Amino acid sequence: MSKIKTEKKRERQAAHAERKANKKKAKPAIWDGNVRDAALTILLSVDQNQAYSNLLLHQTIEKYKIDKKDRGLLTELTYGTLQYKMTLDFYLEPYVRGKLDEWVRWLLRLSLYQIAYLDKIPDHAAVNEAVEIAKHRARHRGVSATVNGILRSILREGVRDTTSIKDDATRISIETSHPEWLVRRYIEGFGFEKTEDLLIENNFPPLQTVRVNSMKADTTKGLETLWAEEYSVKRSSTIPECLHIIEGQPARSKAFADGVITIQDESSMIPAYALDVKPGMRVFDMCAAPGGKTTHIAEKMNNEGELIATDLHQHKMKLIQQNADRLGLSVIKPEVLDGRKAKDHFEKESFDRILVDAPCSGLGVIRRKPDIKYTKSVEDFASLHAIQLDLLDSAYELLKVQGKMVYSTCTIDKMENDGTVEAFLAKHPDMELAPVENAPEALPQLRENGMMQVFPQDFNSDGFFVAAFVKKG
Repeated sequence: MSKIKTEKKRERQAAHAERKANKKKAKPAIWDGNVRDAALTILLSVDQNQAYSNLLLHQTIEKYKIDKKDRGLLTELTYGTLQYKMTLDFYLEPYVRGKLDEWVRWLLRLSLYQIAYLDKIPDHAAVNEAVEIAKHRARHRGVSATVNGILRSILREGVRDTTSIKDDATRISIETSHPEWLVRRYIEGFGFEKTEDLLIENNFPPLQTVRVNSMKADTTKGLETLWAEEYSVKRSSTIPECLHIIEGQPARSKAFADGVITIQDESSMIPAYALDVKPGMRVFDMCAAPGGKTTHIAEKMNNEGELIATDLHQHKMKLIQQNADRLGLSVIKPEVLDGRKAKDHFEKESFDRILVDAPCSGLGVIRRKPDIKYTKSVEDFASLHAIQLDLLDSAYELLKVQGKMVYSTCTIDKMENDGTVEAFLAKHPDMELAPVENAPEALPQLRENGMMQVFPQDFNSDGFFVAAFVKKG
């Protein structure tokens, strides 16, 4: 081969290698500094892959080390667009002609959310960003023109008025973006006023709360530890060991790393009170992962006795153990087990206390996982109700006479809560609801009859249900 040909070949190889390297560099990533494009990617994954919005958002923030100011906007855009999805579709409907690709529809929802709900973002900026994203993602220029046309038409003419909708259930369904069948179910169970308060509250951001680890600090020391790290925090007026985080990420604090605090919603701290454990008892937490209630129970036991914590999946056992290790709790014994089979795994009537924090529809945590309200159906309740009863039946076999059992869920559905309790009591006449004498004064229902339904609007927590039973001889 001549010298000229050899050099030409080397040049071609070098050029090919450079093009390959450039192509690799140009490969699109979820995070390139464009918050809206990142939010759109998360929304599409939630829609197409049934991924959980809260987990995706957290993974995105951690993986790409998104800074604080962008993190706040990304969270607002993702949750806000999901929370008001039905309302945004109602606003968009008169302006959409023909079929749109699903990513384009989500881009329009995302942009309209900024126009309709966020005062700090200028309308023209939201439109311009949407057009740029459309240009970047679309295969032809017509898509960006469509996006631009729809959004500018809405800016000129405004969004539709919901006050013309005569049926109250339909109107509030659209205004708060909850499926109409669910709204009607709530109205039937709780009345219109309570339902309206609930649906409105579901669209507000959840309050951040932490629990002070009583094995390492009292509430005052927990407060002072976080104040020393310049967190904005105050005491709860409901649960003594609960702190409200006004500003800051407590999971990043030294107090968290040292096991002085742990992240837990306030309403999910109620079961440990209802269980009424004492040091030295043998206790079973049947559906324990990720271990928030388990570790709270261990603290109430003064880390003395035996606390068996089971769940279905091995990777969830690691979460329980990690939480126990960080908090310095040695009494917890994680074990992989289906709670429905626990009655065949442990000795009959061998536990002093049992917590059944059962799988449920999760309708009490819509503020944290707004996608839940769009994925549930009426059929889900019957199947969940059956699982809940099976778990309680299994727990019944393992509970000692005079032992106490607590049933809890993070839902507000009456069939899953009151309905499950009624069915269980009808099947086991030697079980009865028991008042919880040591419950905080702010939880009157639990103190009076051992059963309590918490709504998100009650004390700005998750929706939650608790029932305490005693096995009579």
